Amino acid sequence: MDRKDRQIIRALQQNGRMTNQDLAEAVNLSPSPCLRRLRNLETSGAIRGFAVDADAAAYGLPITVFVRIRLERHNEDDVKRFERRVLSIEEVLECHVLTGATDYQLRVVVSDLDAYEDFIRNRIHPIGGIASIDTSFVYGTVKKTAVFPLPD
Repeated sequence: MDRKDRQIIRALQQNGRMTNQDLAEAVNLSPSPCLRRLRNLETSGAIRGFAVDADAAAYGLPITVFVRIRLERHNEDDVKRFERRVLSIEEVLECHVLTGATDYQLRVVVSDLDAYEDFIRNRIHPIGGIASIDTSFVYGTVKKTAVFPLPD
C-alpha cells in the first residue's frame, strides 16, 4: 500500500458516500486509475466495507460502557468459549484482547441502567469462567474518529 492508497482510504473514511469523480479529485488522480485502486483495495481486504456512522443516542442506545473482564483461567477452551459467546452478543460493539491485569475490554451500548444490568446478568455471567468485571460508564466524549492518520 502506498501513500496514494492511504489517501483514498482517508478520503473515504471522511465521506464514504463520495462519488468516484469526487474521490479522484480529492486524491489528485483521474477517475479511471482511482477506481482501479479502489477496487484493488477492496479485493485485497484493505477496505472491508462501508458503514454508516450513526448516533447511538438518537438510535435509542444513549449509554456507552467500557467493560473490562478478567478470566479465571486462560486455557484454550475457556478463551475460545468466552470469545465465541461475545461474538454473538449484539450490545458488544467491540471486544479487544489486552495485556496487563485485564484480559478483555468491551465497548457496549445499552438503552438504560436496567438494560446494562440485564446485559451483565443474562449475557455475560452465563458465559462462566469470569474472575472479574470492571465497568466504566462514558459520560462524555472528547474525540471520536474513524479516520486514520497518514504515516510519515
